[in-house]
Amino acid sequence: MSLAFIFPGQGSQAPGMGRELVEQYAAARAVFEEADEALGFRLSRLCFEGPAEELQLTENTQPAILATSIAALRTAEAEGLPRPDFVAGHSLGEYSALVAAGALSLRDAVTVVRKRGRYMQEAVPVGAGAMAAVLGADLETVEAACREAAREGEICSPANVNSPGQIVIAGSAAAVERAVPILKERGAKRAIPLKVSAPFHCALMLPAQERLAAELDSIEFKDLGVPLVTNVDAAVISTGSEARASLVRQVSSPVRWRESVELLARGGVDTFVEVGPGKVLTGLVRQTAPRARGLNVEDAASLEATRAALAEGGQGQGAAGA
Repeated sequence: MSLAFIFPGQGSQAPGMGRELVEQYAAARAVFEEADEALGFRLSRLCFEGPAEELQLTENTQPAILATSIAALRTAEAEGLPRPDFVAGHSLGEYSALVAAGALSLRDAVTVVRKRGRYMQEAVPVGAGAMAAVLGADLETVEAACREAAREGEICSPANVNSPGQIVIAGSAAAVERAVPILKERGAKRAIPLKVSAPFHCALMLPAQERLAAELDSIEFKDLGVPLVTNVDAAVISTGSEARASLVRQVSSPVRWRESVELLARGGVDTFVEVGPGKVLTGLVRQTAPRARGLNVEDAASLEATRAALAEGGQGQGAAGA
């Protein structure tokens, strides 16, 4: 068995996430206590109780998902899950993956992703940008439609290449709006405008990228204890300098998730464990690498089910710990 831990990004948040882990496991409690202290407010209460409207704010969502993911990870480690052979994360989830790999401290990660969320929100005026999910169209078709939809001075491009049948586009609101009917005319099964606060992972995010680069330069990145597959290049990295550079470029570049999963599957990974709230990535893995096994850890029941499944399927590298 070859094992990858994968970490979710924005969109997986929900009030109540992490609460059961904290109630049952000391390792999860320690994570939320450290996150609360690092941020100077009760992020834990926002995760456990909401309100949903406040949790949906990007600068809250990003540290909330990261803290919940690392709480699930530390609990899984304490309960004896094997160490993964690779890690990866979707957008924000790449920060969680770097904490798992030992490249970033939890304190630095939770602090910088709160700023990341704020910078991304402030990069584009509300209503000036948009995103849409495209189902059932290939990348070439989507890229061509985006080029046709974008008028002079506008941006429209793929933002998340999630699976063979799912691509998200982002850019100027008018251009994305024009792209939707073009995509439907060219055979997309669906093209659905998304309710998002900003047009992530496109060139409109360059102001946020510049601000975030300064923040990332100010924190320590260690070399990785577990190799990571990056969003921006769908390539394996192992050094702290590579990790920092990838996170900078990631802000305005598309998330190449499909290629990342394909790379891992070609490299022998046959088991993916989604660590954190929800099972969005598990579904995308199933679409991209249907022969792979998908498991998840987000609460006590899923942790126990995953531990049992991994015990039946053989061991990874040995004892947990990253």
